[in-house]
Amino acid sequence: MIFYKKLWLSLLVMTAPGCFAQHVRVIKYNQLNQLLSTKNDTILIVNFWATWCKPCIEELPYFEKLQARHARDKVKVLLVSLDFKSQLEKKVKPFLSKTGISTSQVVLLDETDPGLWMEKVATDWSGALPFTLFIHRKKGRKDYERPFTLAELETELRSFIK
Repeated sequence: MIFYKKLWLSLLVMTAPGCFAQHVRVIKYNQLNQLLSTKNDTILIVNFWATWCKPCIEELPYFEKLQARHARDKVKVLLVSLDFKSQLEKKVKPFLSKTGISTSQVVLLDETDPGLWMEKVATDWSGALPFTLFIHRKKGRKDYERPFTLAELETELRSFIK
């Protein structure tokens, strides 16, 4: 009986929010470009963020909720951290764990010169964060240099789903 109590307690602890570390791949721009070049009917929502950006931190849970709500739809959320690679273990992963970000795909863009890749992502992007892209192979692409509320994300997504 004690064995089962310990097993039950272990399972509860292991499944607690933030218990599982989010896998974060470190990528270069060429790899990011491949992810942005969607060839299927999936609506790709890409959010560029950093742990030092307060509006980014405030809106990230909305992207996670959007991904969870639309898990059965052809919707994929990609969160692109612009933190330094050296901050991955110290700041990025602990932040993701603390906030429960687990269903969205997270990558860390390991590029030191934004001038070499930023204009390729969006010609009108000034570099301000947060920055969000909505991409669909047939319905085009929209980009936003501002934070979103969950309701605003849902509204924008609906315009791509229709």
